[in-house]
Amino acid sequence: MQAIGIDIGGTNIKGVLVNDDGTILHEMQCATNAKEANGWKSAVAEMLYQLRQKTTGENIPVGLSAPGLASHNNDCIKLMPGRLEGLENFRWTNYLKTPTWVLNDAHAALMAEAKFGAGKGCQHIVLLTLGTGVGGGIMINGVLHQGLLNRAGHMGHVMLNADSDTCDITNMPASLEDAIGDCSIERRSFGKFTSTYELVQAYKAGNTFATYVWLHAVKRLAVALCSFINIISPDMIILGGGIAQAGDDLFKPLDSFMNIFEWRHSGIRTPVVQAVFDEYSGAAGAAGFALHKTLPH
Repeated sequence: MQAIGIDIGGTNIKGVLVNDDGTILHEMQCATNAKEANGWKSAVAEMLYQLRQKTTGENIPVGLSAPGLASHNNDCIKLMPGRLEGLENFRWTNYLKTPTWVLNDAHAALMAEAKFGAGKGCQHIVLLTLGTGVGGGIMINGVLHQGLLNRAGHMGHVMLNADSDTCDITNMPASLEDAIGDCSIERRSFGKFTSTYELVQAYKAGNTFATYVWLHAVKRLAVALCSFINIISPDMIILGGGIAQAGDDLFKPLDSFMNIFEWRHSGIRTPVVQAVFDEYSGAAGAAGFALHKTLPH
């Protein structure tokens, strides 16, 4: 069976047509034009039309990924303040004239990995997206755990120091997002670096200050991951997003810190792996979610 997934981002809208084994048959993208609600809504409709022309069947499931919190029945984004005006409470099924499953973009990234990628075949997964902020998703018993208000999986807001200043979003002090997200890199580096990419390049070159800033962030990430392992006990943890593209420069020091902090009952360690999907993770995950909702279990 085939499915269509569309991911609405602040910069681009991405769409895919996939098989139920995760093979991407077609992909496309266009600019979001976030300031013009009617523009990006019609762009989604046009993208769906174009992808439908590529399908070989009828009644193709459609999933849509976007920032914000989805409604309890996944028919719209219920909460997304400050960005993409007009997205909140917009019923895509009515607009697109086809049943459309809507979910948070980080939850979609988890669905992509769970159904088609690094977590395929696993029942219990934690995924973090490391980028400007830190998002995430949780799968328990093979099902995306969305929780009350569909806000589950915001691992970036876990508290790492109760005595620190609070963040603007959740009022939580010393969040993981603040510790490693691109949103705080200038402050954490005292203005020396404007992006994590710049920081990692300096770290690779042996810069002492960059090494301190980077490893301090990775240590905090390790502590947070070990906490998630103790609470959720997943089969694996998957790291995606732009910062995960640092590869060994992230995963090798992270492994060293995990060796210190992880509680390895019976000597069993929890794998921490890089996500397979990147640019099209939201679209692929939205398609996977639509398949999950459509196919019998």
